[in-house]
Amino acid sequence: MGAPASSTTATVFAVVASAAAVLMCGAALARAQDMDKEWARAPYRGFFGGPGSMLPQSDVDLLEFPLNLEYLETEFFCWSALGYGLDGIDANLTGGGPPSIGGQSASLTPIIRDIATQFCYQEVGHLRAIKQTVRGFPRPLLDISAANFGKVIEQALNTTLDPPFNPYENSVNFLVASYIIPYVGLTGYVGANPRLLTPQSRKLVAGLLGVESAQDAVIRTLLYERGMARVSSYGVGVAEVTAHISDLRNELGRRGVKDEGLVVAPGQGPEGITVGNVIAGDHLSLAYDRTPEEILAIVYGTGNPSQRGGFFPQGADGRIARSFLV
Repeated sequence: MGAPASSTTATVFAVVASAAAVLMCGAALARAQDMDKEWARAPYRGFFGGPGSMLPQSDVDLLEFPLNLEYLETEFFCWSALGYGLDGIDANLTGGGPPSIGGQSASLTPIIRDIATQFCYQEVGHLRAIKQTVRGFPRPLLDISAANFGKVIEQALNTTLDPPFNPYENSVNFLVASYIIPYVGLTGYVGANPRLLTPQSRKLVAGLLGVESAQDAVIRTLLYERGMARVSSYGVGVAEVTAHISDLRNELGRRGVKDEGLVVAPGQGPEGITVGNVIAGDHLSLAYDRTPEEILAIVYGTGNPSQRGGFFPQGADGRIARSFLV
């Protein structure tokens, strides 16, 4: 006499469940072994001067790469607001890297100088935060000269300006120049986040992204308020310049639209309703992401991550950036 149907069914489920458990355990073990190998490859990283904090090499690389942009933002904001760069604040954070080219104090209104000063010290904090987690590298050679910013604006407008654009000349020019930098860094943090393996790394990037995004929002809001103002004596409006800068970054990045100016075409604003675009975002108003390859192509001004130039005359540093220059 056969076993009752209910008993047979229970036996089948037990066998299936046991098999599934074995498979899940095997998969979990394989994943754990893979993670062990990844972590074993990671070099030691001191954390707050205390016990070692071990990170996968891929996390280390992704956390070190943004130092390039953080150094750049630190130098530009500090020079503009204070008349000196990182060397005058904490030379140890430079790692012995060369002084920046062309930095100078900007002619700013009191409120813009106050904001620039806050940005300056925020960027110093970002450098500390990253370097307390990974070893990092010395400050690369950076070109923050008026002439270099002028080249970016001329490249964006596809014309030669007379007189040349000078980011240090007044508050509007400073804000236009500021539009060029932090946004690129925040798209990099958005792109890096899903590739990070550890909670420690993701927490750090989330914290950096939050402040970088806020900086970009402040810059865009101040520019939006001046949207119809003219940039210096060029007869071109602020909003128009931001659109051209965003178009240039899209062109250099070569990965489609990941950048938008302060005013967009009808149907392209949030929910397709507004043309005002004080905060850039995709069709769902989510932040755009960029890879290190895209970022290098943009900050080099060449459209090629293997062809250094622009803000980094000798190239960016870190394993990721150097991998494109071999």
